[in-house]
Amino acid sequence: MRRISQRCLSAVAGLVAALVVAPSASAATSTPYGRPDTQQRTQVFQLVAKQTQSESLDLGKKGLSRGDELVIAEDLYRDGRRIGDHSVVCVHVHLDPDELQCVGTFALPQGQITSQALLHLPPAPSIDIAVTGGSGSFSSARGYVHTVPAGKTVRNLTFHLTLDASSGT
Repeated sequence: MRRISQRCLSAVAGLVAALVVAPSASAATSTPYGRPDTQQRTQVFQLVAKQTQSESLDLGKKGLSRGDELVIAEDLYRDGRRIGDHSVVCVHVHLDPDELQCVGTFALPQGQITSQALLHLPPAPSIDIAVTGGSGSFSSARGYVHTVPAGKTVRNLTFHLTLDASSGT
């Protein structure tokens, strides 16, 4: 199987990490029908993801082929302190140019945040990853995570979340 460069691994790894509740702002929103919706608040906070493990799995045809997987684990840090972990599984869906469909989970003390992205290789200098949901305090989470490389196996993550006030954070 063709080896994936450290830069690519780092970019893929950045597709998923953890967070600590940051100060938030509340705002009332309306439904498309003009009725008041639930109170919402936005959160923007930063974490650092440090890769701890990665493995490429050669599935199906020998060598790099559609369906092969890349599995990555990261620890998440805030202010130099480990606060959670992140895992991501990417599946090669297209070759030449390479595309990976990646699904990840950030596990934090308040709950989990799920994410998803289609990664084109070689990766862009920064990537926005869609937040698809969560659990616990993040059960209504939506938004995105902006990822920027900070070394071969380290990424800076900025979470941009919208949460319903009833989420309890």
